[in-house]
Amino acid sequence: MRALISTYDKTGLAVFARGLAALDAEIVASGGTAGFLEDVGVQVTRVESLTAFPEMLGGRVKTLHPRVHAGILARRDVEEDVRALEEHSIEPFDLVCVNLYPFEKAVAGHGVAEADAVEMIDVGGPALLRGAAKNFANCAPVCRPEDYGQVLDELRARGALSAETRRTLATRAFAATAAYETAIARWFADRETFPDILSVALDKTLELAYGENPHQRAAYYAERGARTHLLSRVEQLHGQPLSFNNLNDLSAARLLIREFQLPACVIVKHANPCGVAVAATIEDAYAKAVAADPVSAYGGVVVLNRAGSATLGVSLAGHFVVVLFAPGYDEQAMEVLARKAAVRVLNDTERRAVTEAERDYRRVLGGLLVQDRDWDVADREPMEVVCGELSEQQWGDLLFAWRVVKHVTSNAIVLATDLQTIGIGAGQMSRVDAVRIAVEKARELGHDLDGAMLASDAFFPFADGPKLALDAGVKAIIQTGGSKRDAEVIEAVQSADAAMVFTHRRHFRH
Repeated sequence: MRALISTYDKTGLAVFARGLAALDAEIVASGGTAGFLEDVGVQVTRVESLTAFPEMLGGRVKTLHPRVHAGILARRDVEEDVRALEEHSIEPFDLVCVNLYPFEKAVAGHGVAEADAVEMIDVGGPALLRGAAKNFANCAPVCRPEDYGQVLDELRARGALSAETRRTLATRAFAATAAYETAIARWFADRETFPDILSVALDKTLELAYGENPHQRAAYYAERGARTHLLSRVEQLHGQPLSFNNLNDLSAARLLIREFQLPACVIVKHANPCGVAVAATIEDAYAKAVAADPVSAYGGVVVLNRAGSATLGVSLAGHFVVVLFAPGYDEQAMEVLARKAAVRVLNDTERRAVTEAERDYRRVLGGLLVQDRDWDVADREPMEVVCGELSEQQWGDLLFAWRVVKHVTSNAIVLATDLQTIGIGAGQMSRVDAVRIAVEKARELGHDLDGAMLASDAFFPFADGPKLALDAGVKAIIQTGGSKRDAEVIEAVQSADAAMVFTHRRHFRH
């Protein structure tokens, strides 16, 4: 056996190379890799002794030579290839072990000079890997330290790698080089908001039992290069494995909770909030969020922006919660929660904000719809009070409802009082139906609608929706404005001696 090794990351390499040497493999290595292996006692043939050519251009040219690439690409079952090797006295390679310069890590920091970033673009490494992957039937590409043990075990057991193993290694090698090129392409295209070719690389983070339904296969992938992702720095402390629907709901809840700085609780079912509240303490916020809609909260995903206390742990244990997400739990809270087998307890240790440069991807038939995420802040300054007057408390409740409605499926209506949702109408084809559902929901749950605030994610095309809410007791409405019938809507609100705010910005979420 003959192996070519050229790695930037030396993790596990000494053990792997010693294992190959123990199998009587000849090891060829370049530059720093050769020096490293010699230092750990592995006999090495240096690449320059093969090529009869020294490294050039500060190490940019080391392995780019016919004596290297012909040995990798030669097909053993093609007579012409075999004769060419014999004619030029080139020995074939059976294995290529390469990992690449850490370009993504190099450009992740602030203020990285372009010249420094360019120097971290690996040329020879991807060429070696792609060559071996193309000729996987004869030459096995190994690009991950995680695979070293499996490769050695199979070589020791069988004396050679199976065709299936070599094909799997080739798959990983092409994926590695594709992701590498994607990172470089995205860095070069960073000046363009929507480049002509959008390259995205994803790493599988979690195997899932199934998708939305049991007959659908599923996994969770994190976008490579993302500053944070759904499960970054998240530790599961208790409970069953996370499911596809758990993660979908958790994402919706985490995006909503970031709207609030004060103690807040968000409860989500089927990707829509069913209870949201802000309070002086996280215990009160949770109690108010559950009370907003106790029936829908059953079996929901609960996200908190404060650590879980013992008192909160007791409250949570009294309800059926499928996922609990918080930035920490005290010991007593965990003791109580650990008695509930069904609840998945997640500890959030991420303290970095989600970058506002993040794109929103929506899968459509055969493609993606790509847009900026809706990071809009509920800033009062550009808003316009078009009728009535508002107290500071009413402003607070209106802005609270406006922050929540942004995260409800359109057409969306949110009713709120005292920084608590009391009725939500989601995903309706008609806005007046969304109002009707929100009002009926609030009444069914015994909430007092007298003096409630209403938020609509887009304008009211007719006055029927506002009238329905005003008749129920709503005293202030916040909506986009911009309808041809704005005058009729304003007149209806004025006639009810209520107030209305136009935001001049909508929050559709489909």
